[in-house]
Amino acid sequence: MALAAVGFPVRGSSWAGSCSISDRQWRTPFQVMYYKSLVMSPRNRNLKKILGQRVSNSPGDIETAAMPDSVEEPSSPIPVISENLNSHSTDQTSTSRIDAQHAESPYSFDGSGDRTPSLCIAVIGATGELARNKVFPALFALYYGGFLPQNVGIFGYSRKSLTDEDLRTLILPTLTCRVEHCSVDKIEEFLERTYHINAQKGNKEGMRTLNSRMKSIEGNHEANRMFYLSVPQEAISDVASCLADFAQTSRGWNRIILEKPFGFDAISSRQLSSSLLSKFEENQIYRIDHLLGKDLIENLAVLRFSNLVFEPLWSRTHIRNVQIILSEDCGIETRRRYFDGYGIIRDVVHSHILQTIALFAMEPPVSLDGEDIRNEKVKVLKSMRKLEFGDVVLGQHKVNPSAQHGAYLSSLTPTFFAAALYIDNARWDGVPFLIKAGMGLIKNRVEIRIQFNHVPGNIYRERIGQNIDLTTNELILRDAPSEAIFLKINNKVPGLGLQLDASELNLLYRDKYDVDVPDSYEHLLLDVVNGDPHLFLRSDELESAWAILTPVLHELDEEKVAPELYEFGGRGPVGAYYLGAKHGVRWADD
Repeated sequence: MALAAVGFPVRGSSWAGSCSISDRQWRTPFQVMYYKSLVMSPRNRNLKKILGQRVSNSPGDIETAAMPDSVEEPSSPIPVISENLNSHSTDQTSTSRIDAQHAESPYSFDGSGDRTPSLCIAVIGATGELARNKVFPALFALYYGGFLPQNVGIFGYSRKSLTDEDLRTLILPTLTCRVEHCSVDKIEEFLERTYHINAQKGNKEGMRTLNSRMKSIEGNHEANRMFYLSVPQEAISDVASCLADFAQTSRGWNRIILEKPFGFDAISSRQLSSSLLSKFEENQIYRIDHLLGKDLIENLAVLRFSNLVFEPLWSRTHIRNVQIILSEDCGIETRRRYFDGYGIIRDVVHSHILQTIALFAMEPPVSLDGEDIRNEKVKVLKSMRKLEFGDVVLGQHKVNPSAQHGAYLSSLTPTFFAAALYIDNARWDGVPFLIKAGMGLIKNRVEIRIQFNHVPGNIYRERIGQNIDLTTNELILRDAPSEAIFLKINNKVPGLGLQLDASELNLLYRDKYDVDVPDSYEHLLLDVVNGDPHLFLRSDELESAWAILTPVLHELDEEKVAPELYEFGGRGPVGAYYLGAKHGVRWADD
């Protein structure tokens, strides 16, 4: 039985993460019955033992063992390769302790060559909402699909006093699966390879413990390590520094993943990059924005460079304007603290929207190599005109009537942002790139709309009518509400006489392809494993992006600009429509 089929939380399309599920929402009666079937089945006694569940024989709720206040580390089975212990005298004491504690474990790897993990993945900040609802489910989906080594090691690192079994219990409800039949054996295998590292004594000691436990399962073979830093911005420098000093392997590659936003402005971002580059090489750092892992983004280059019909049209000669729209019908109820600190400009515009424009507008790269693509992206960002305050509209949605604790934000932090950007180069001179991102709007929508120029000297003008914008040819790349590509054209209505109509040629993914679209985190994490950096921000891209936005951010902070209020569930601030009119653009999504 598929987990998704019984209502387990499936990864959603919320671009801001504001509609994430709570810890208890997944427990419908049917889900509880299915969950109990996992742990009570005679062939799944190991899973029951791993989870530490106390399951009654009645059809009531599952009793979950309470997490202890304190726990000794390490606490559960870790396979030990004795040859490795002898070769690292500096860690001999700690690894010998691990060996003694776990020698009798029924879950230890057998130490043979084909069972030695070649990859260890650590999730720093493992008990946070992002790690539980996105990172661990993405890792499980990759493991289930065979994209990770069969004996990979997954480590959750946090300051909570948890055992390995506690962590496994914590993440199990969100380990969703996209395939039709989800194997219980695969869930059990994944959980067996998931461990918790207690960092209550500080990051230095925590990273030493992480390193020892990774060594204990790596053996003497080549070993690669990947570290996902799901931590607040203010903690990144310390965590990354301790990681670099105490948890890197010398027998393979080390790669770290950082979550956006990357600083608060140009100065703080530069300081953060300098701190990271003092410990890591640029090719070890992967700055992730989950929105860049969507198929919509990959399709930009594929559609343009693999189809002869589009590349000749991709310039100011034929394109009148480009619109990038990200709207979400959820409010900021679950992310109030985060939005009060960062806001939509730093969260969405700086990385996702500017990266989307760079990928859309770049010159053809010399190859599909990640660095070649990044080289072209940074040229676009450096050519982009600094954003002026007169070309910006800010909004903040009013109270959400359906929220339990609905209220306005306690600050001037915007939940809506619209702006007009220009790229001052030969290809795009004079073409407005209009962007609109907001929460609490009428519908979920993530799309890129390319509006082409009007036909010069159109002989059908009398048949079109006064509003020729309605007959504009348009290419639409959509990720939400459903993945699709549309091409808007004009055609003759069948019958006598000559009447024109605007129609759409469409490619709906759900009709064409009988596959589930992977979550963006799966896509991006696999890119990190494969060493493909083209969807991640390089330091020079980061600096160029901040150079575009920092002047406006400083003006907003200094002038205490109040955002325009708009109704929750509406179309956003009226000012966005005046902005479009100012630049001769009608918002196509309306």
